[in-house]
Amino acid sequence: MDLDLLARTLDDAGQPSFRSGQVWAWAARGAAGYDAMTNLPLALRDELAASVPFSTLTVADQTQSSDGTLKTLFHTHDGRPVEAVLMRYRAPPGSSAGRSRDAEGRVVGRRSLCVSSQSGCPLTCTFCATGAMRFGRNLTASEILDQALHFRRVEDVDHLVFMGMGEPLMNLDAVLDACRRLPDVGITHRRTTISTVGWIPGIDRLALTDMPLRLAFSLHAADDALRSQIMPVNERYPLADVLAACRRWHAARRRPVFIEYVMLAGVNDRPEQAAALARMLDRKAFKVNLIPYNPSGSPYEGSGPEAIETFRAALEEHGMRVTVRLTRGRDIAAACGQLAAAGA
Repeated sequence: MDLDLLARTLDDAGQPSFRSGQVWAWAARGAAGYDAMTNLPLALRDELAASVPFSTLTVADQTQSSDGTLKTLFHTHDGRPVEAVLMRYRAPPGSSAGRSRDAEGRVVGRRSLCVSSQSGCPLTCTFCATGAMRFGRNLTASEILDQALHFRRVEDVDHLVFMGMGEPLMNLDAVLDACRRLPDVGITHRRTTISTVGWIPGIDRLALTDMPLRLAFSLHAADDALRSQIMPVNERYPLADVLAACRRWHAARRRPVFIEYVMLAGVNDRPEQAAALARMLDRKAFKVNLIPYNPSGSPYEGSGPEAIETFRAALEEHGMRVTVRLTRGRDIAAACGQLAAAGA
């Protein structure tokens, strides 16, 4: 909901200041509407329902993958498209600590959200479907939170990544305002990741925050010439400068920076490119996450399993910590690089 409008409405109605906190607490726990807020007077619930829409977003479409991934297309009040994804993972056998539970109380695995910070994106990365959209605008903190609240009304959630539409560090004030409230929704700061294409002013600002958020850097090529072809932002912020900013962040936060590396067949997936990547990264400061690419109408194809495994092995031979991301939502265009509202 529009939290600023909520505060003004309550103030104009002469309500005590704690009412705003009560409304937010209900929303953060997954309440379906004002009717559920039983510690608010009935007349106030009716007034809020008439004056403050329960969400700043309306659901335009929703699709579910065969693997349980749920993708939702929202529209903002001014008709801007926004997409977000709920990714469901199985709990490891015998695991229970720190896990979410379903409606029947059964232990389930991680429930991770991928949310957007902008409608569209101005940075035109060539492998990313969102980059081909017309850029709309930055989202407000309430519009970011309403993506998470939508899925919280479906089930418990515990992880979140800003890896949907947009560059979050270009909208950092709203992103940080939203992050401050995410623990109320069930997502701690240590389970919240902000992914950037390398927006240096935002990386440096993020290092100064009091929240222990995670940082991911979408790198995707180990030399400037190739990276500039894939990601035009590299012309503005070259690799060496971005990696220096990431090292400053690591020095301030004492947490590893996750290097996101989309595997593009015949483009950036050769073993010698893995060796070059390893040489430029500090083993203590960085951890590499290899991402199988999902075709999204771009000129690229994804690397095959054998090429990904060879690349991973080459990185490990050079002492790097490496994981390969489990692909989710491929059949509903919800996987990495595929978020793009139809007709936007």
